[in-house]
Amino acid sequence: MGTNSFLKVLPEMVTFLRVAELGSFSAAADLLGMTPSAASRQVKRLEKEIGVQLLQRTTRQLRLTEPGTEAFARCRELVLAAQGTMDIAQQFSSKPSGLVRLSAPKAFARRVLHPHMLDFLQRYPEVDVQLIVEDRDIDPIREGVDLVVRLTTAPPEGLVARQLMAVEHILCATPRYLAQHEAIAHPRDLLAHSCLSLGEHERDNHWRFTKEGEEDAAVVVRGRYISNHSEMRLEGALTGLGVACVPDFMAREALDEGRVVRVLVDWEFQGNYHGHAWILYPPNRFTVPKCRVLIDHLLGALADEPSKLSASSARPARPRAGS
Repeated sequence: MGTNSFLKVLPEMVTFLRVAELGSFSAAADLLGMTPSAASRQVKRLEKEIGVQLLQRTTRQLRLTEPGTEAFARCRELVLAAQGTMDIAQQFSSKPSGLVRLSAPKAFARRVLHPHMLDFLQRYPEVDVQLIVEDRDIDPIREGVDLVVRLTTAPPEGLVARQLMAVEHILCATPRYLAQHEAIAHPRDLLAHSCLSLGEHERDNHWRFTKEGEEDAAVVVRGRYISNHSEMRLEGALTGLGVACVPDFMAREALDEGRVVRVLVDWEFQGNYHGHAWILYPPNRFTVPKCRVLIDHLLGALADEPSKLSASSARPARPRAGS
């Protein structure tokens, strides 16, 4: 390839990157605003210019060849550099301004982030925020999102990860429900109760517990209501349907008001969705003032978030006498 011949295949490099990321010509075409056949032709032109096959095409899937894996990494760097170039003016501006696109899971966005977004927008009148509420994992580089909040124990490689707050799943039920049913002093006691679980995966009703890191327990629970939305499980518990597993931030208000109480507070619930909330972004995003001030705002606002779970909310339910 000639010295400047790469200039004519820059669009093809972007198309190849999106096809490889999404594993589909159709999905990449939708993202780029073209037809699948046009996307396929662009990748073929890039392969012809480079002189190697980048993708192995079958009727069911696309797979990167060994040269394709190397090309994918270089094209990803290219897109990052292009995004950084578009932000040069912002990087040299001392005043934060412009639009920040932030993605977060639905429950966390509504219960935790939203109130702090309102504070932020008042503090920085020149910065706008688009809060994208999605439970799926969003790739900020591929989808053009500045910042991503993800709840996980292991942040992905290739992105800067800043820890926002711990996320714990707890069990809760209404005082009335607990007064009318068998006492719950040990995880095995849950077998006599209706338990509201996620149901996203086959083993989401396999609840595991530890106590002071020394004792383990596991039970397979059953219940009348299964939902993969934590707010719905909480509402189910509030209507007396049973014991719900929910993130602590989701139950905080109901706990503080005494509408629900924690169950098995001496045990740590080892659900599939615990760890920390992280804010993720490509390395170049922190240098942009509009992103930097939002990152710093969230880090400061959420630093003491777990401590807001009041002592009264954390008290265990009193076992019902004579059960």
